[in-house]
Amino acid sequence: MFSIIQRFFISLLVVFAFVSTANARIEFDITKGNVEPLPVAIMDFQGDEVAQNISAVIASNLRNSGLFKITDKAAFIQKSLGVGNPPKFEDWRVINVQALANGAVSRLGDGRLRVDYRLWDVFAADEVFPGKRIEIEEKFWRRAAHIISDKIYEGLTGEKGYFDTRVVFVDESGPKNKRVKRLAIMDQDGANVRTLTRGSDLVLTPRFSPTRQEITYMSFEGGQPRVYLLQIETGQREVVGNFPGMTFSPRFSPDGQRIVMSLQQDGNANIYSLDLRSRSTTRLTSGAAIDTAPSYAPDGSRLVFESDRGGRQQLYVMSANGGEPRRISFGNGRYSTPVWSPRGDLIAFTKQSGGQFLIGVMKPDGKGERILAEGFHNEGPTWAPNGRVLMFFRETPGAQGGPKLYSVDITGRNERRVNTPSFASDPAWSPLLD
Repeated sequence: MFSIIQRFFISLLVVFAFVSTANARIEFDITKGNVEPLPVAIMDFQGDEVAQNISAVIASNLRNSGLFKITDKAAFIQKSLGVGNPPKFEDWRVINVQALANGAVSRLGDGRLRVDYRLWDVFAADEVFPGKRIEIEEKFWRRAAHIISDKIYEGLTGEKGYFDTRVVFVDESGPKNKRVKRLAIMDQDGANVRTLTRGSDLVLTPRFSPTRQEITYMSFEGGQPRVYLLQIETGQREVVGNFPGMTFSPRFSPDGQRIVMSLQQDGNANIYSLDLRSRSTTRLTSGAAIDTAPSYAPDGSRLVFESDRGGRQQLYVMSANGGEPRRISFGNGRYSTPVWSPRGDLIAFTKQSGGQFLIGVMKPDGKGERILAEGFHNEGPTWAPNGRVLMFFRETPGAQGGPKLYSVDITGRNERRVNTPSFASDPAWSPLLD
């Protein structure tokens, strides 16, 4: 049994990537970006204004993924549909809709919302999955929309979605020569922005734990560079440790039990790992080079990092326990900020070449390098938890310029701006919320 999107893409040339499930195999030509979006209709959910808002956010999420074309409601022949009834499939085939979602929102006695929803395969005249229900506090209605979006995404593609996630970033305000930088967090679509630090001290490189709603980051509080852990929900904060010299780019291991980072001493920088339980550190590289920006493979067995040991910044892979690194980048230019995909199939990076900063991906052996975004200054890629979308920041030139957040899928064809109240840099994607 094939998924809807597989049937729709069955004629596409497979070049690079695929996902395989028990019931579906979806294939994309992500080298050329020739992915035609699947036509999907999202009916207004029945109920009050909150119901309308939920269906609007679902439509926006799916549209922004680049995989789906949301059919204009003005084209609908069937204007209403009870959540317990099947649609008139022929009415939807006439307007070339391949999948249809509808739902209803009701209020429970305790004030919570009950959201019932269904997803239909118009071609097969059947449900993609049985009707589902969410019960949630009204103030979290946007989260209900993200959860439903993930279920629809998974039902149509066979892959996990990424909409019920958050992004931590550095919020930047004030004049260019005197920026105030705060940690901030938002939903992946830019909604519900709130700050996490006051802005009295410089903060850098926030990174999410892959297992908890917890971040690690750099702060110069008290004039000393320190690595901190911050619990998002409680606001509880602790110093991981005080290290001599400068500390750069702390990042969690896949199991959340260790942090890997770069420590600068005597003019060079080396990679260290820190056990969060024992607080003991292990040195993983040595020498006169600058080794920094380490990132774990999703199985925790290897690290990718940047180093100038060959004369200029390039990417290297080594065992997570240290050992001899192997260079994987060989193109023209300088490579930096490598991040291993949660799927393990790609490494994202920043590349400086020809006066531009580029965002690209390559396989872990260095093959298949592709550039996804180009511009004056792009930097700092971070992966969505399903490994299909990247977020990064783009600096604009001039006295009034500043960094702004963007996302791009791994085809490179679906780039979009992620709006924030102020300038924003250095994003880091959370795992899926519990």
